[in-house]
Order: sequence, then structure tokens, then C-alpha cells
Amino acid sequence: MSGNAATAELLADRGEAATSEEFFRSRQFIDAEGVTHTLRVEAGRDVLLAPLIVRPIGEGPERDAISPYGYPGVAISDFDHTMGGSKSDMALDPVLIDFSATGLVSTFVRHTLAEPPLADTTERNVVQIADPALPLKSRGSDRNQINKNRRNGYEVRLVPGPETSPEDRAGFLAAYEQTMRRAGAAEHYFFGAEYFDTILRSPRTWLATAIAPGGEVAAASIAASSDGYLHYYLSGSADSHLRDSPMKNVVAALIEHATDLALPLNLGGGITRGDPLEEFKRGFANRQQPWHTSELICDPAAYARLSSTHKPTTFFPAYRS
Repeated sequence: MSGNAATAELLADRGEAATSEEFFRSRQFIDAEGVTHTLRVEAGRDVLLAPLIVRPIGEGPERDAISPYGYPGVAISDFDHTMGGSKSDMALDPVLIDFSATGLVSTFVRHTLAEPPLADTTERNVVQIADPALPLKSRGSDRNQINKNRRNGYEVRLVPGPETSPEDRAGFLAAYEQTMRRAGAAEHYFFGAEYFDTILRSPRTWLATAIAPGGEVAAASIAASSDGYLHYYLSGSADSHLRDSPMKNVVAALIEHATDLALPLNLGGGITRGDPLEEFKRGFANRQQPWHTSELICDPAAYARLSSTHKPTTFFPAYRS
């Protein structure tokens, strides 16, 4: 695939990239994220599909696109099933893709944790993995806190997403929003009740809640199965229970669940390398995995013109810096 020219088109059918098997390309996730289009790339007998959110650039006619949040990646399907053969395992060089028919200036693609099907990617972060295929680990201090919480009456409930109660979803939302406020998160990280209600309709999701002795939600996390991993997707702890670190009990329960599913648990990374969030996750991880993105310049002339008034930066796209 890497040595052949390829053509790209932008499909208004946002469901083209949706699959029922993988959460990050499921109908529920695509609906919740507000995906607007599918990027379709024909490369030989292969077709590459990626869900995108297409956006206007300022007040002008130009548009660009970005992957939805998480690990949506690029799905590969055989272009001509009648020809036989298998999917190519060679990464496609984006330089060989003709993006002119898409009408996009640039596209930012978030990959899955598998080897990206596109070449020349950027290592965006390193995520922490608790892999049941390897000896599991945890810090002694974490195990002590988990056991202390259990003795004090904390318990963890793990419920499939479609079976979650309104009370548990409300408790999760409250804990999540309190966590985002403590972190000073940008407004777009406050997803809201409708977003969570939508993704929890997916049969590939679970809600893990740490219930305090008084019966309230002390900490909670949504877990999602996609592309060979169980993902510790979005989580939060209530302000009133931070001292007890109930999220450690939630993570321990998700590691057990990942073991039952025979899947590695992707704990994600930190906001920045080596920050306290990454250090917390590192305490449960037994390996690391790089995570990649693709920064695709679809219209070089328009990209250069729009970026010319901005200072040089590593941010992509430069004209949005």
C-alpha cells in the first residue's frame, strides 16, 4: 500500500466509518461526538475510513477537520473483495494521497493504539497499560489504600453501560465535572449528561462506580472496549472523598475486568509527560505504549497562506495556534 498513489474523498455519510464492533467507531460514539463526515481513502485494493468533525476556518470559505476525541483511528477494509488477498500491512505515505477532492485545508487524525496505517506519524503521548498477559503490579501504598477503603465500607459496582441507572449516571457526572473544575479543564471537556447517556448506550461500555459507605458515588469511570483494548476512558472523583483516593479501587476493579476479558487495560497518559496524573496511572501499569497522530496538510497553498500571520509553533494546524 505504501508505494501506490491514493485518492481521498470526504463523505457526508458520517456512518460510513462506523462499525458495531469497536466503541471508538460505533454509532453511539459517533453520535455523541458530533461526527459530521467520513474520510475515505482508496489505496490500491484497500479502503481507509476515518470519522471526522469538519469545521469552518474563521469567517472564510475554507474548512479543516479533526478526529473525534479518544482513539478512533483509521479503519482498513478491502477495496475489492473479489480480487482475494489480504489487507496490506504497509503504512501508506500521506504524500501519495491526493486530498484535492476533500476541499479540506488540513486534517488532524487520532490513531488507535495499533500500528498506524499511515506513515510519518507523530508520537503524541505515551499511555500506561495494565496488561494481564504480563505479571500485574501495583504499589504497596496503593494496595494498602484499596484495602483500607474496602474495610471502611467502600465497594465498587461494575455495570454494563446500557444497564446503568439514572442515579449512577448522575453520580458519575457530578464526580467528573468536579474533577474537571479542579483541573481547570477547558470548556470542551465538560461533555454533559446527554453525551454520557449516548455513549453508555453502547454494549461495549461499562460504568465502574466506587460507592462510599453513605451510598453516594465517590469516584467513577467509564470503560470502553475497542480495537483490542479495554480503555479507562473518562473518570472523576468527588471532592468530598478525595482524601480516601477511591479511584484506586475503581482502577483495581477495571484491571480485574480487563483480565476477565483477556484484554490489556489502557489507562491513558498524563496531560504532560511525568505529571501527577501519569504518575498515578504508572502505579498500576506494567508496560507503556506510544500513541500516534497524523497531521495531514491537504491543501499546502491554503495552509501556508492561513499560517503566514502566525508565529512558528509546534501546534497543528498552525493557523489555529
